[in-house]
Amino acid sequence: MTAIVEPLPAADIARERLKARRWIQLVIGVICMVMIANLQYGWTLFATPLSNEHHWSRDAVRTAFTIFVLTETWLVPVEGYLVDRFGPRVVTVAGGVLVAVGWSINSIASSLFVLYVGQAIAGIGAGAVYGTCVANALKWFPERRGLAAGITAAGFGAGSAATVIPITMMIKSSGYSATFLYFGLGQGLVVLVLGFLLAQPDAAVVAALPKPRAQLVERKQFVWTEMLGTPTFWIMYVMFVLMGVGGLLATANLAQIAEDFKVAKVDVTLVGLTLPALTFALSIDRVFNGAARPFFGWVSDKLGRENTMFIAFLIEGIGIILLSQLGTNPVMFVVLSGLVFFAWGEIYSLFPSTCADTYGWKYAATNAGALYTAKGTASAIMSLVTWLAPSTGWQIAFTVVAIMNITAAVMALVVLKPMRRRMIAELERQAIKVEAPAAKAAATDAAATEPAAKGAKAPA
Repeated sequence: MTAIVEPLPAADIARERLKARRWIQLVIGVICMVMIANLQYGWTLFATPLSNEHHWSRDAVRTAFTIFVLTETWLVPVEGYLVDRFGPRVVTVAGGVLVAVGWSINSIASSLFVLYVGQAIAGIGAGAVYGTCVANALKWFPERRGLAAGITAAGFGAGSAATVIPITMMIKSSGYSATFLYFGLGQGLVVLVLGFLLAQPDAAVVAALPKPRAQLVERKQFVWTEMLGTPTFWIMYVMFVLMGVGGLLATANLAQIAEDFKVAKVDVTLVGLTLPALTFALSIDRVFNGAARPFFGWVSDKLGRENTMFIAFLIEGIGIILLSQLGTNPVMFVVLSGLVFFAWGEIYSLFPSTCADTYGWKYAATNAGALYTAKGTASAIMSLVTWLAPSTGWQIAFTVVAIMNITAAVMALVVLKPMRRRMIAELERQAIKVEAPAAKAAATDAAATEPAAKGAKAPA
């Protein structure tokens, strides 16, 4: 006998199509993130050539990086508001244009002012793309927010790994100016084209997607002004800042740290590869930084956000302490810098997913963008810590950021976890109270119609 396979109901077919479509959206977002990764993680390769060419001080060139991070982060809430209102397409396309314009300006900058303008424009473009893609992932994957945000953020963290060597070679062969121009135009063009393919789910789509198992009721969807009025947000903000300083310190200064530790040009052999320590570190750091984001995001979906924060943040603090003590050994410099980047990258998946878990999906772009400004605040603090390095040495700077990381780890369990648990419990009680009258009315209607149904005669 042939088994009869019943066709899926129309609702189930539509749901399966939505599941497939959301993975396409995720892939598009990841590629866009890869295209803007060099704006931050490739900067250290341009810093020394810029300084040497124009006789600018390290601090002056480092200020350009700080300007990029500030404009990339502090405008994300505005860009997120535009995404929530008009959708991701227009914001991402505009971001692609600004990315190309920013690095094109960098390529012709002959004064610090022009360089700063180029970095500001590139930062605005990168922030528009970053905030849009992460928020879109949060909306399409309500039951896997940690993993989805992590995969998307991995594109930004690891996206520059494959181009470290090409950029280094092109700077040596053609100069930093041509490298800025051609990479800027290419990256911006890809973002512009793919931006037209992005779309966010509406309320009907979200209702059809799988829900988190813990979310038994539909909780309040916070607008950004309501979110800013809750203590939980500010605890997350402080923790984000504490964790952001150390990673940005390494990102902006890894080449200078390698030179000061006298390991930059020393050949290191690991896993069958032999490269100068700095080149090796830059490549492996990007891979580890990217891998951390989906890995810890996935872990947080299983173990809980705060538990995962504690583990990762503590590893980061220990890694920085070890790097400060053992980093003068070329092999240890490569290995420990990789550990530092691995334990730092996860903040870009854990904090957005925690924010959406707490404050809802509907305004996730705006709300996650407001939290993301903590990276800009961390950048300003990083500049201050780095400014102390020439007079006090890198040891003091490393000690300061290690203390920050360990403090954030403790806060995750002792402060954030109980505070967020109480807040969510109260929100669910409020949601149940709102839904109870409707449920009661539905039960009353059902009871009223039941006698009539029982009394009705079957047709002959």
